[in-house]
Amino acid sequence: MTTSESPLLLIENCRHLATFDDQDRELEHCDILVEGPRIAAIGPKLREARSLPPDVPFVDATGHLAIPGLVNTHHHLWQVLTRVMPEAQHFTLFNWLLTNYEVWKHMDPEAFHIGALVSLSELLLSGCTTASDMQYLFPVAQPVELIDEEIRAARDLGIRFHPTRASMTLGKDDGGLPPMSLVEPPARVLADYERVIGAYHDDSDFSMLRIALAPCAPFNAKEELFIETAQVARRHGVLLHTHLAETEDENVYCEEKFGCRPLEYVCRLGWEGPDVWFAHAVQFNADEIRRCAEAGIGVAHCPSANARLGSGIAPVPQMVKAGMRVGIAVDGTSSNDCGSIMEEVRMAFMLHRASQGVDALDARGALRIATRGGADVLRNPMIGRLQEGCAADIVLVDEERLDWAGGASLDPLAALAFCGLQRPVDYTIVNGRIVVERGQLCRQTEKTLVRRANAITAALVEKERTRQRAAAAITNPG
Repeated sequence: MTTSESPLLLIENCRHLATFDDQDRELEHCDILVEGPRIAAIGPKLREARSLPPDVPFVDATGHLAIPGLVNTHHHLWQVLTRVMPEAQHFTLFNWLLTNYEVWKHMDPEAFHIGALVSLSELLLSGCTTASDMQYLFPVAQPVELIDEEIRAARDLGIRFHPTRASMTLGKDDGGLPPMSLVEPPARVLADYERVIGAYHDDSDFSMLRIALAPCAPFNAKEELFIETAQVARRHGVLLHTHLAETEDENVYCEEKFGCRPLEYVCRLGWEGPDVWFAHAVQFNADEIRRCAEAGIGVAHCPSANARLGSGIAPVPQMVKAGMRVGIAVDGTSSNDCGSIMEEVRMAFMLHRASQGVDALDARGALRIATRGGADVLRNPMIGRLQEGCAADIVLVDEERLDWAGGASLDPLAALAFCGLQRPVDYTIVNGRIVVERGQLCRQTEKTLVRRANAITAALVEKERTRQRAAAAITNPG
């Protein structure tokens, strides 16, 4: 690639190109011409056809597969700092949360920033160009401007970001799950909604930053917050997001506390419409799938996290068949422990075939969920496809890689789901800018990030273990 500054970028001679456009075209030996943030043209020999100047910046994509950038529809970026924590390796969701809360309550702005840098870097290296995050952790001892740390990290890395300003207002003292040190006063949450939307939300076509609002879940956010959040979001025209129907424990909680299942509960509070998407929906039944499809509600499917915590497998093939909007998601990197969006494509592909038969989901269907599906969930028609006029969010994968040997010559697109990726994608381009080049981050150094993250993790965990030892000594002084 040449390095001169130019509004043009030519990606030359892609061996295969999967558009995921309305016709699902798959092309061979094509170029992509990028102009600023958008795709200007797709076709063969564009250098000659468009009479491009000889010094136009270019990427030699000979032997590469081109796909749209993948869309991650749900995450908790800071959780990368507590993945594989021994104390929480063998728990289901509620006990896993209770254990992690005790460490997370010690986090400060630097921890949120480094956690976001690490998680977003993993996403970029695995072919993600748009990431949504649910930042619901606001320790009361810390400044309220914590989502700002994640936004700063996203800007530093160059990833398209759809963060959700989330919140927990229902703590242990009132029958919720989190410790009170992580519970925000509702007035502070509502005020910060206004601040974050006013400071950051951009709904223009090629926006790199859009805000959504997200009470965390029925078991840690009060009823009034769900109602008031919907009112604020609709006044500003931003989307609504929450966790829902992730586990059977949540079903029991909602039935005992509210007299109904989780979906019915949030719908009673006004959370029903095309501006809503839920994370998980593992426990949805046929009637709930039909209701969501009719209302235009979307779902972020988190296959690895649901498997890791033993929550089950969301009925995604049934959702797709019913016409629901469904996207793929990594989820928090300590309920998943792997931050690769491409791994989620393969996990979804394999789990649904294992549980419902080999016809449940094919390779292209899994990839479509991760591209067009994610774009639909986030209500962003400019992403998730390679199409003239749409955002230049492009991923290139060298087909001559050991993990595809024998398969790339047969069906390289299907190899993404069948074989996965044992090393990073070769290029990730976001809004026309290269942010991963030859498998390396362009704006951060991996080892530096790893060392900073490991140091923060060690300090966080040791702080909580020291607290526990001190508490035990007081309880048992002998």
